[in-house]
Amino acid sequence: MLELQENTKSMRLPPLVFTPNPMLELQTEEKEDEAHNCGESLLDQIRTPCDLKQLRIHQLPILAAEIRQLIIETVSKTGGHLASNLGTVELAIALHYVFDTPADKLIWDVGHQAYTHKILTARKDRFGTLRQIGGISGFPKPAESRYDVFGAGHSSTSVSAACGVLEACRLNGNRNRVVAVIGDGALMSGMAFEGLNNAGALQRDLIVILNDNQMSISANVGALSSYLARLAAGDADHPYSEKLRLIPDELQSRSDPDRSTVDKAVEPISSISDPGGIFADLGFRYFGPCAGHHIEHLVKHLQKIKKMGGPVMLHVLTKKGQGYPPAEARPTRFHGVEAFDPPSGKPAKTNSKRSYTAVFGDALTRIAVRDSRVVAITAGMATGTGLDVFRRELPDRFYDVGIAEPHAVTFAAGMAAEGLRPVVAIYSTFLQRAYDQVLHDVCLQNLPVVFMLDRAGLVGEDGPTHHGLFDLSYLRSMPNLILMAPKDENELQHMLYTAIRLSRPVAIRYPRGAGEGVALDRQLCEIPVGKAEIVLPGNDVAIIGIGSMVSTASEAAARLSAEGLNCGAVNGRFIKPIDDETIRQLAQQCRLIVTIEENVLPGGFGCAVLESLQHSRQNVRIHCMGVPDAFVEHGPQKLLRRKMGLSRENVVKTVKQLSRFL
Repeated sequence: MLELQENTKSMRLPPLVFTPNPMLELQTEEKEDEAHNCGESLLDQIRTPCDLKQLRIHQLPILAAEIRQLIIETVSKTGGHLASNLGTVELAIALHYVFDTPADKLIWDVGHQAYTHKILTARKDRFGTLRQIGGISGFPKPAESRYDVFGAGHSSTSVSAACGVLEACRLNGNRNRVVAVIGDGALMSGMAFEGLNNAGALQRDLIVILNDNQMSISANVGALSSYLARLAAGDADHPYSEKLRLIPDELQSRSDPDRSTVDKAVEPISSISDPGGIFADLGFRYFGPCAGHHIEHLVKHLQKIKKMGGPVMLHVLTKKGQGYPPAEARPTRFHGVEAFDPPSGKPAKTNSKRSYTAVFGDALTRIAVRDSRVVAITAGMATGTGLDVFRRELPDRFYDVGIAEPHAVTFAAGMAAEGLRPVVAIYSTFLQRAYDQVLHDVCLQNLPVVFMLDRAGLVGEDGPTHHGLFDLSYLRSMPNLILMAPKDENELQHMLYTAIRLSRPVAIRYPRGAGEGVALDRQLCEIPVGKAEIVLPGNDVAIIGIGSMVSTASEAAARLSAEGLNCGAVNGRFIKPIDDETIRQLAQQCRLIVTIEENVLPGGFGCAVLESLQHSRQNVRIHCMGVPDAFVEHGPQKLLRRKMGLSRENVVKTVKQLSRFL
């Protein structure tokens, strides 16, 4: 078998090429699996990594197949991140097989690749509860297991976290190894390079596993992605590659230890032909690329790297969706899935209502066709944000910058400064990563950038790292920013049209999933900025909903009115500027105002209403309903809304209780 080789500037060796090990294959054929002899699967024998280490290396591919089947069967029922986890089965097994976890610290990036890790670390019996209320999380969660060293939901954090864990271990006198796993998509984030930069400077014993499947959610983009692709290909088509590959053999045959002459000769082209050059320049010893689904070789390489000192990077090539043909063929479609039929890969259920995401994508494309100033920007999520339609129709005005939200925002600011109308589509939870850029680069300069915040509110099974529960609070305080939320998908497209026509920063937040099923107007029109909408009139109680909670407010008000309480419903529409005039009128005619929002209560829409009335002398009681000051766990959206007191029944019950004291 080819020995593991290091790619450095002084020894420019070709990428690892894996060839089958005849002895290993013979051993595999000759030895029957004892577990299968007695009718027990290998996976049934594994509870912790200690059990895993009892297996022989030739049994690991069998275990991988069993785990892959369990993941497919479970996710087909619970939903989850399928394709990415199928791609890291062998990698997770090899890491736990070689390293002494949890004494050795294994830190996963994002968590989209941690299902096998969970199965191997005493959670196999609970794996069927994945992403369900009361069940295990879809992401690493320290409160769930001591094997989960660091919580992860947003990408690109593993190297930075590993640097901190490693330094803490050193200061505490702990000599165990620290391993960070990061994907090639996550590596495009600036934070990942900040971590690599710090690790290279510290020169501690850190191992970084680069899981390269050439995908994030969609196909990767950018210069770094192209660089990794060249590493994976071994620069085979580079005109100097063959010459460079001969140099190490020539050097090894020389008796003269001085290699400076040869090094100088190849230095001018090392940046384009030297495998691992970027990582070597950052202070890492780079190895690879190696085949991520050849588990025997993975184990042997990890065993060698485990003994090395200083920062080390192992570049592993995997395939997203490995072992499940529908996911291999459509890795983007199977990145995050709802329940599906395993044999066909088709969704278990379909929704006839159009999603907010789809309506946004179509509306933006229609607007951009008529307005050449409009450009669309996403941070590695063209399909997830609905911009795939725009990309197809107007490719010259579409920009995917990869997982780099801070760059996406300032990139948009630069465009806006030159007269364009950039529309930045990012999930609510991910815009948090660009708070400073929104505040300083856009709002401070009062630039006309439109932020479309998909997945606002309770998003469901992905849990606390993905709920968009903070945007109203963290955006409402920013000067110059207009902040609004539509009651339905039709209002969304009118808000988008309005935002693009304004000459200042605008943010529009809307929920995940299907809309209300309303008809869509063909003619788009502007909405008066800062004006709320009276949905149902009422003189005793007014329920003011914002965004996704307007329909809940309307249904609750209708039911209360039918029961004899004169209750009205209002579509707040604008969080900033808030409709002070309408709120004062409601305070004059009603004895109770109830606000309802799918956002944390501190600093949210209810606070804005309270601030609007702080100098009013009206004798009105105000009650704010929203998400409490706490992180919300994972679970279906409807159940979580009920648990947070945001269902129609909860609102009716609350208003009835409060009205007794009026």
